[in-house]
Amino acid sequence: MIAALLPIGFALLPGRLELRIDVGHDTDKLERELDALYRRLNTPGDALHGIAAAPTSRPDLILRWREADGEFYVYVEDRVRRRLAGYTVFNRLIELGARADRHLRAPHSKYRSAYQRRGVATAVYRWGLDAGLCLITGARQSPGAYALWRSLARHYPLLYVDLRDRVLRCLGAQVGIEVQDDLHTRMLLLGRGWTADRLAAEAGMQVRAGTCPGGAVSSAEPLRLRP
Repeated sequence: MIAALLPIGFALLPGRLELRIDVGHDTDKLERELDALYRRLNTPGDALHGIAAAPTSRPDLILRWREADGEFYVYVEDRVRRRLAGYTVFNRLIELGARADRHLRAPHSKYRSAYQRRGVATAVYRWGLDAGLCLITGARQSPGAYALWRSLARHYPLLYVDLRDRVLRCLGAQVGIEVQDDLHTRMLLLGRGWTADRLAAEAGMQVRAGTCPGGAVSSAEPLRLRP
């Protein structure tokens, strides 16, 4: 089953492989959406009010999260500036088979420009990975999301997989440009305690001998947020 997302350590980052880069978000629309969510989080009686919360390594930022139908919603609230910095949703993918759906989630994030490229979204992704989730990309990524995944790949095993007919097939840690550009090719990050062999056994991922490296992540290096 999907590991429970417990309030584990939340350390923030200091700080041409292009899988079908997608467009970014409309800034004004995003600001309105985040303002509305912030009001809901702080309105007694609203479904979002009083959801689970945990402190972060920054005194001004607090992490809030909820689960709905197997999807995890993680909100980063700036308590000093009284606004929502942004949020990440760990989505289920309808393309996955039932076994893989128990362990894989596709993260999608929206953050205000002031909090981008400062490691906030990366730290939320690491929170999920360290809790035992394995993450998989959707069909398209924004440039920022792509850079985030490449950063995470320095700390967690990254695999390329082929996803079609609800079946995952491991392609290896590196693939050619043509394979990267195929709509069925996705990136997959192994969470804490996972190996390719374990994912094959528990999620039904097909692995050819010698294509997918082993080795589980046992601990993550602390990261810091840039000022």
